[in-house]
Amino acid sequence: MIKTAIIGASGYTGAELIRLLYHHPMVEITLITSRQYAGEPLSACYPGLGHLGLTFEDHNDEGVLDKADIFFTALPHKASAGIVAKLVARGKRVIDLSADFRFSDVTVYEEHYEPHPHPELFQEAVYGLTELYGEEVKDAKIVANPGCYPTCSIIPLYPLLKEGLISPKGIIIDAKSGVSGAGRGANQTTHFCEANESIKAYKVATHRHTPEIEEHLSRAAGGPVKVVFTPHLVPMSRGMLATIYAVPAEGVERAMVEGLWRDFYSGTPFVEVMSGDTLPDTAFVKGTNRCMIAVRENPATGHLILLSVIDNLAKGASSQAVQNMNKMMGWPQDKGLKVPVIFP
Repeated sequence: MIKTAIIGASGYTGAELIRLLYHHPMVEITLITSRQYAGEPLSACYPGLGHLGLTFEDHNDEGVLDKADIFFTALPHKASAGIVAKLVARGKRVIDLSADFRFSDVTVYEEHYEPHPHPELFQEAVYGLTELYGEEVKDAKIVANPGCYPTCSIIPLYPLLKEGLISPKGIIIDAKSGVSGAGRGANQTTHFCEANESIKAYKVATHRHTPEIEEHLSRAAGGPVKVVFTPHLVPMSRGMLATIYAVPAEGVERAMVEGLWRDFYSGTPFVEVMSGDTLPDTAFVKGTNRCMIAVRENPATGHLILLSVIDNLAKGASSQAVQNMNKMMGWPQDKGLKVPVIFP
């Protein structure tokens, strides 16, 4: 059994990690932390998880960081980097759910976030989209868990750009997320009366996930890729849908795209290519680590329409972090993640 810790366990991604890790056959949760709830039982924050018998601690207390072998850091951007540095100095392996190590170039991070307190650690970090970088994840000291929008967008686009089936120009990503993507903290935008019965675009042309998406699509294409990315908030708790418009290379048809996807993702248990008439639906992946993708042709304009769905709290955050842990430990990727969809 491997001892695991969740730093910042009082947020939604922390709670989702607790739910998944508690039933993982190879791990034991030996530490959960929260400065707000330090010293209190888990039930003080999540009454429905009180039966697990866990108690929050403060990660700054003496000896706390020695209580586990592998750490999940679920803290806000910038707050995470400092604790990751302390853990790496102690020889711990870390899966970081913030954006602090998601970029290969620290200057890109600082352009879109803030000055980075530990740029020297960038060389230690691997981008944790296991379907693409699994071999690098296996030996990493720091795994940077991808953002939810990038996960949903990169998975369908990466193979098509890598093999030249679509143009690197003119890609449009129209994405929609459940309200949990904004985190557990209260604010007016995610207040029930503001979000219910409403759909709204936000951070139009300025969202910080755009450069994260572009970095990996550029890597796939072998040259610069810029995308039009517009996120939307929809009145549901969890789930994410990306509708992506791309220009195919000459002669590329739906069957070719589906075939490439199946070949490219044949080694992963979590990417499902949908054929026939059924289209991806967020209800099909709720609570799971699956990403369901499909493609349709638009003869009138010549575009391909790519559809991708994930659960933003699961494949977009916590279950993807567990998938990364499995890869780091040499276990099957789906260890502890063979969970059925939450339905209805």
